[in-house]
Amino acid sequence: MDDIPEALRETSEPKPQPRVSRVGLSIGLAAIALGAGGWFAYSVRQASSVIPAASPPAPSGSIAASPSASPAPNTLLGHFAYAEAPQAELQAISGDGGIKLRKSAAEAFRQMSSAAQAEGVILAPLSAFRSLSDQQHVFFEVKAERSQTPNQRAEVSAPPGYSEHHTGYAIDIGDGNVPATNLSPSFDQTAAFNWLKQNAVRFNFEISFPKNNPQGVSYEPWHWRFVGDRQSLETFYKARGKQ
Repeated sequence: MDDIPEALRETSEPKPQPRVSRVGLSIGLAAIALGAGGWFAYSVRQASSVIPAASPPAPSGSIAASPSASPAPNTLLGHFAYAEAPQAELQAISGDGGIKLRKSAAEAFRQMSSAAQAEGVILAPLSAFRSLSDQQHVFFEVKAERSQTPNQRAEVSAPPGYSEHHTGYAIDIGDGNVPATNLSPSFDQTAAFNWLKQNAVRFNFEISFPKNNPQGVSYEPWHWRFVGDRQSLETFYKARGKQ
């Protein structure tokens, strides 16, 4: 063993390790836990600043509306709801003053009537503005006289509050040369109807209830409406949801 250097033969005694008190250990662990909790809270705050909050749930039983969905039109028995025109907005278009339209529609009808008359065609105004009380008679009293159901009556006449005639923009037209066709499907065989088909659009009038119309209203070749300004256009086309 002499060939082994002395330094290697010496065995070092292990140095005594300092004793850690239980109190100090507890304090250290508490500090670590506190630091970890603070880091976690900070992380949550950071995440919440970039992640949008969830929308509150809809009430039970409700259906969320689509932003692009249009409200369902207000209809009754196939007819759309219309407000009654103010009396101050109406002008007479008949000699006795009993048949009236809104000012813009009245002026357009007078121009259209003059143009037709120049070609030998007489556009006779039969009915235009009707009040709610007028329509009450037309719908309920006539329905009772003819023993019609509400659905049957609605095929030929709107309930009060749902007639285009309330607006002051709608008019029933006859042929002054063939009065027997007034308010009859046979009106479409007259010169007046043929003239309207070719020319009414130039004066901003259109037929309201053509054959096989989606409302299910009977064919009315005599019933026309004015759509020549913003208010009249919105009155009829917004009612149908065509916004």
